[in-house]
Amino acid sequence: MVRFFKLVPLVALAACAPVSADLAEPGGQANASLEGQALFVANKFGNSLSKIDLASGEEVKRVDSCANPHELATSPDGEYVALACYGGTSVDIFRTGDLARVRSVELGENARPHGIVWWTDDDLYVTAEGRQSVFWIRRPVGEVETFEYSTGKRGSHMLAVSPNGNHAWTMDLGSGTVTLVDLKTRRAPLSVEVGVEPEGISLSPDGKALWVSARGSNKAIELDPMTLEVRNEVATGRFPLRLAIRPQGDVAVTSDLQDGSLTVIDLAKAESVRTIAVSSPEEAEERFQVTILWSDDGKRVYVAETASDTIAEVDYETGKVLRRLQAGDGGDGLAILD
Repeated sequence: MVRFFKLVPLVALAACAPVSADLAEPGGQANASLEGQALFVANKFGNSLSKIDLASGEEVKRVDSCANPHELATSPDGEYVALACYGGTSVDIFRTGDLARVRSVELGENARPHGIVWWTDDDLYVTAEGRQSVFWIRRPVGEVETFEYSTGKRGSHMLAVSPNGNHAWTMDLGSGTVTLVDLKTRRAPLSVEVGVEPEGISLSPDGKALWVSARGSNKAIELDPMTLEVRNEVATGRFPLRLAIRPQGDVAVTSDLQDGSLTVIDLAKAESVRTIAVSSPEEAEERFQVTILWSDDGKRVYVAETASDTIAEVDYETGKVLRRLQAGDGGDGLAILD
């Protein structure tokens, strides 16, 4: 059953290599602490989903998925992984153990789901870029219900959800805006223009600060989550495509595509404190660094290198690239099971 909450009228708006020889050999006692942990990768060019065993560094399973999958998220109980089918109209759900597909949740014509957050076991949120909306999927592996909320903005792409589940924020590529969506009272959404070509978005664990990255401005920008007023702006590397806040809430990193690096931002000071070189500006084009993901303990950052079909595993403390993990064709979206 689909229920559509039309918060405001929709409006027409103007604008949305071979593997390197430095791939580390898998296994070894150095990775014993990663026993039982897995990394899931959405391979957008290969139309597939990969599971990588982090202790060994080996891809242990790859299955066919929907067309052009981009983002994905694991369920809080660790039993499932949900894949946003950007080339289609559904969210497909797989078991984390064997990658068997257990459900396909249809969102309707031209949905193009992208940003995804699995908030509680019974609550899954996803943007529907083609419908200019956010979906709330209740009981995604049970008696499913879907509720749709209009953003009224083109290219609602990436997504963040508040700790209490009352609000969601979308990054609207086509409109160049951030939009606040009220998930409970159904008030009209609030949208503001932020920087040039904003794309990355992350909410602090306490819900008190919303950080976005503007890839055309080479900036990370802190907003008040409820008013969307700008609090701080921080210079980053070139083309910060994604931004991810460490689970501990102290720092954020941006994925600087043109530099092949990560900019580390001290959130309390709102300033850049260091740069981590994942590759180099000369290698950046052949690797095409996109999605970034923290491990739950905040000790590692995983960086999707879409053009070289690799995932760089970075030690946060030292900034060293520990190894490069082989994924499928065009690995992009990442999810971890710690």
